[in-house]
Amino acid sequence: MTCFTKPGFRQGEKLDAKADLAEVASARGIEFFLVAFLDLRGVLRTKMVPASAIKQIQRDGAGFAPAATWLDFGPHAADLLVVPDASSLFQVPFSPELAMVMGDSFIDGREVLQSPRAVLKAQVAAAAARGYVFKSGVEAEFFILSSQKEVALSDERDTQSKPCYDAQSMMRRIDLLTDIVKTLNACGFGVYQTDHEDANGQFEINWHYQDCLTTADQHIFFKWAVKTLAERHGFRATFMPRPFSGLSGNGCHIHCSLWSEGKNVFEGPETLSELGQRFLGGVLAKAPSFCAITNPTVNSYKRLNGAATASGYTWSPNRVSWSGNNRSHMVRVPDKDRFELRLADGAVNPYLLPAVMLACGFWGLDSKADAQKCFFPTSVNMYEIPDGSPELQGILTLPRNLLDATRSLEEDKQLQGLLGAEFMQAFIKVQKLEWAEFSAYLSRWELDRTLDC
Repeated sequence: MTCFTKPGFRQGEKLDAKADLAEVASARGIEFFLVAFLDLRGVLRTKMVPASAIKQIQRDGAGFAPAATWLDFGPHAADLLVVPDASSLFQVPFSPELAMVMGDSFIDGREVLQSPRAVLKAQVAAAAARGYVFKSGVEAEFFILSSQKEVALSDERDTQSKPCYDAQSMMRRIDLLTDIVKTLNACGFGVYQTDHEDANGQFEINWHYQDCLTTADQHIFFKWAVKTLAERHGFRATFMPRPFSGLSGNGCHIHCSLWSEGKNVFEGPETLSELGQRFLGGVLAKAPSFCAITNPTVNSYKRLNGAATASGYTWSPNRVSWSGNNRSHMVRVPDKDRFELRLADGAVNPYLLPAVMLACGFWGLDSKADAQKCFFPTSVNMYEIPDGSPELQGILTLPRNLLDATRSLEEDKQLQGLLGAEFMQAFIKVQKLEWAEFSAYLSRWELDRTLDC
């Protein structure tokens, strides 16, 4: 069993980005750093650096071969140097001699603009230039699987058709779940609830919202901690969008608010302010275009367009619509000070999710986008409205598969300009490669239905 927290663990206040990591290591007993970055497919890449070498790495960066990751570089490219951002430091409570720190990527002294963290930081800087801070919170669902079988739930007794919030299923995984929560809280997350979700074997842990870059860094550490601790307990955790065809998938809902001079400018008297609705209007208008980013895998569209589940609902959107406190729409407004985008799934890149919200939201402000044309009363169950109904006139649909989503993204020159040409070119290339790999795969389904034709 994991011990929390081990002797020697010291969680300090959030560091300045340029804080001396060698001094931090000496003060906190850190012996090794995992210097980390995310590539375009959201894969976490790390190098382990001993504390004795961290001063040099903080100055020069940890070297990676960029072509060995999902970035758009060939084998001839120079080293990708990842410079640690000390403000993202997470000392690991169950291994206090170890710390993870996110980094910014450079090649030949130039920032790598296709890097997801660079994309988000550019949007954060643009918001700051307007006088705003974008704050976000995420709800990242995951399954706990058996480590002994390829894809099987770890709990054979978790079989209810409506298992959401089931107490006994949670108790059978309470040791793992409490270890995860203690880890996050020791790192300052502020977890406020954990629950068994709608699918068998599925869970969700919620923590307090922060500025979007901090939340994104936390999101990455969260996924790493969940997977690592699951393995230590003899299980496997997955954030795959839909690993079981008969169960609801893993969403990654994002709650969004915009702040200026310490005030939430989304807050209106009864619902979102006019500014908040313009911001939301931009997100709604661009949803079919950015779906390839928020739902970036072939499997993502098994969640968005999947068949009915054992519980009766997929809990994922099927059209571009919004309402009040109503979970059948793409966007829910649970209170008058924020909105919740329910589109993204567990495969989404934690940096690109808020970056897309910012880019599209500010485009909505500038273009005075109208959110009202996508609004439905809270009494409307979007899942019950059939295609072709008069109520859906003017309502956009979401892409049916990754290829359609990628084409929509490629055709939206406005969004490409908002997120940056270098990033967009690299991301679209990676997405097309994923579709090509999928198309070349010979599946059991094809053999079963076509072998005897």
